[in-house]
Amino acid sequence: MSYISDTIRSSFGAADAKRDAGLVTPDGIVRYNDICYGTDLKWQLLDVYRPAGTGNDVLPVIVSVHGGAWVYGDKELYQYYCMDLAKRGFAVVNFTYRLAPEFKFPACLEDTALVFSWLKKNAAEYHIDMNNVFAVGDSAGAHILGLYCNLCANESFRVKFGFDTEEIYMPKAVALNCGAYKLEKSEDPYDQNTLVMEELLPDKGTEEEMKLIDVTAGIRPGFPAVYLMTCTGDFLAKQVPLLIEKLIENNIPHEYHFYGDEFNELGHVFHLNIRSEYAIICNDDECAFFRRYLYGE
Repeated sequence: MSYISDTIRSSFGAADAKRDAGLVTPDGIVRYNDICYGTDLKWQLLDVYRPAGTGNDVLPVIVSVHGGAWVYGDKELYQYYCMDLAKRGFAVVNFTYRLAPEFKFPACLEDTALVFSWLKKNAAEYHIDMNNVFAVGDSAGAHILGLYCNLCANESFRVKFGFDTEEIYMPKAVALNCGAYKLEKSEDPYDQNTLVMEELLPDKGTEEEMKLIDVTAGIRPGFPAVYLMTCTGDFLAKQVPLLIEKLIENNIPHEYHFYGDEFNELGHVFHLNIRSEYAIICNDDECAFFRRYLYGE
């Protein structure tokens, strides 16, 4: 372990524990826990949540890619947010992926692809509609999800990673929340982003590696429709115009939403706090966006 990863895990963990204190599984949710989608029984696990009372009804699904600066997070930390999404009428897949520095990039991207592959193989068992697959990602999770969509839409990008076309499944629409899309290293060796890139990337962030993980550079026609969100107090808000420029350039349908105002400072990934009025609004908005893509509506 390293100082930067230890620091992020400690500080993020304390904040998340405070945010979710007292929350329990809602009565209106059926959950299937700790399903292994790969070979690693510690890291490659997922949960599936469904609204209670839906029985064998085939439901649209949302896959959640958690954030955490690529070095922190797991499905347990996202369970309440994901179950809250499921209450809105979706099956939700909530998964843990391999983190840096224990596992270098592209481990997190490989695991995301594995989850979509698992979904294709197991949709019938969990009554999931593979014609209506959506995904959400926040912060580092938005970055990973953006790269995954590039894999699906951009064959030249896919070849660089050696992914087979059969291993991937393009979601119909995605929500990218408070995300990082074009990462840069600083000349300052103590810059947090620089230190994290050195944790994440095998060669500590060479010029070629930084180009490879640039979501904006890989976007091509065929990238899914995007709900793009940021807010007051989001330290990644300046990333949004970089992504919008490429979405427009490639004719990708998208909606941009900014939450909060001068009287309501929300902060990075505010939507995960399901007790927050603004989180409820944002998560309702995103699920409404997904519903517009159901069955071609």
